[in-house]
Parts: sequence; C-alpha cells; structure tokens
Amino acid sequence: MPKTVLPAHQARSRKTLARLLQAAAEVLNKDGLERATIPRIAARAGVTPGTIYRRFPDKDALLREVCLRMLEENYRNSSTLLKPERWKDKPLADICRSVIEITLKGHSLHRGLLRAYTFFTLQHADLAFVRKCEDLEWKVFRAVSELLLTRRDEILHPDPDSAVPFSLLMVGVAAQGVLVLPSDSKHFSRLVPKVEVQLERELPKMVLRYLGIEGQNRSPKVGRPRC
Repeated sequence: MPKTVLPAHQARSRKTLARLLQAAAEVLNKDGLERATIPRIAARAGVTPGTIYRRFPDKDALLREVCLRMLEENYRNSSTLLKPERWKDKPLADICRSVIEITLKGHSLHRGLLRAYTFFTLQHADLAFVRKCEDLEWKVFRAVSELLLTRRDEILHPDPDSAVPFSLLMVGVAAQGVLVLPSDSKHFSRLVPKVEVQLERELPKMVLRYLGIEGQNRSPKVGRPRC
C-alpha cells in the first residue's frame, strides 16, 4: 500500500497535519464524499489548497489517511473503554445496553463521515488499504465480543460463542442500515415513526432476549463509562 502522507517531523507540521485531517473529517461528515473537495477542505482548515498538496499527492491519499486515522483512533478509544476491569461491577445486561447505546450514538453523530467512509472503501481499488481498514474494524468487533464473553455465565443462549458475535453483527447492521446508509435521515419515517427513538429503545431488548440474559430490567442508574 503506497504511503498516503509525508512524515511530519516538526511540532508545527504535525499540528497542521492534524488540522487538515480534522477538517477533512468534518467536511465529509457535513457535506458527504462527493462534495469533499480539496478547496472546501482547505477552507475548513484555514489553509490554501497548496498546503494540502504539499502533504498529500491527491484527494484520494488525503481521504485514505482520514479513514485510517479514524479507525485507529476508534480502536485506541475502544481498547481503553472495553477493559474488563472497567465493567467488573456491572451486570451483563447493563454492559450490552451501554455497547448498543454507544454504537447508535456514534453512528448518529458521525453519520455523514461513516457514510462517506463506507462508500469510499467499497469502491476503492487498493486492496491493501481496504484490508487494513477491515482489520481495524474487526479488532474492535472482537474486543467487544471478548468483553461480553467474559460474562458467559450470565448468558442463557445455548451457544454464547456464536450468539454474542451474531448479536453484535446485527447491532452494526441496524445502526448502519438505519442511521448511515440512507441519504435522508428520515428515510424510514413512513414505515416506523421516530425510528431512531424506536431503535434506541427496542434494539437492546431484542439483543437481551436473544442472548437470554437474566435480569433484563434496568438496574438502578449508576455512572457508565463513555467513549
């Protein structure tokens, strides 16, 4: 996979690079993949287009770097959040609810960015880049599965090792299919009024029921770790 960015050795250069990547992510989230032009990103970052081209050979290289940085940051944050010791005093039902809540809020907040990322990687010709993105996604997926499976004694499903990743896959499919992929956030409003509210309320119930987790009633409110 070719390098997408020239190394930033000086503190000022690193700050400029971080600002460019943040600006690109914000433009993608607000305006989408097609409208994320170099001039638009440069304006958002408060630099000239030439500043971007001195760092990146083209728009594709910039967007690849944005994707990889986004996934790497998500993996770092998830690695901290998903440490079993942070959840040792929580019942598994509360852990599942928190995982689903964080997933849905993340997909809703970064709807445009995730939609751009999805279409950008689906059509990208650099298979090494796509595989690296997939590997980072699967690392987070496996980390969540492993956290839930540390509490397998609370799962009544006869095959927890299959049921846990399957339930997480369905959460991801629901979040992406309802919150990210439609070009209009109200796409499903004709079928399900207030679909996002319904998703937040009903998806945890479905997962808990499928896994056969006891004590599905919400326990007294206590502070929960947040992303």
